[in-house]
Amino acid sequence: MSDAVVLHLAQQAFLIAAQLCAPILLTALVVGVMISLFQAITQIQEMTLTFVPKIIAVGIAILLTGSWTLHSIVDFTRRLFENLAQYAQ
Repeated sequence: MSDAVVLHLAQQAFLIAAQLCAPILLTALVVGVMISLFQAITQIQEMTLTFVPKIIAVGIAILLTGSWTLHSIVDFTRRLFENLAQYAQ
């Protein structure tokens, strides 16, 4: 296996990982900013107020994107195993 093939596989793995993490991380980011704005406007400085809405929003994001995530992982793994003979050369 050449260096170029290894770098290409690593690049694909990092790209798929970023794509799979993006919906969950963006959901947590948006909810966190909204909660922070609410806390700044109302001057409520309760630290536990941020955790529960984030957990609920991230759970909903996982439920909504779960099948797409699983399909992407299975597709990447299937392509990896299909080309395994070429990578071994």
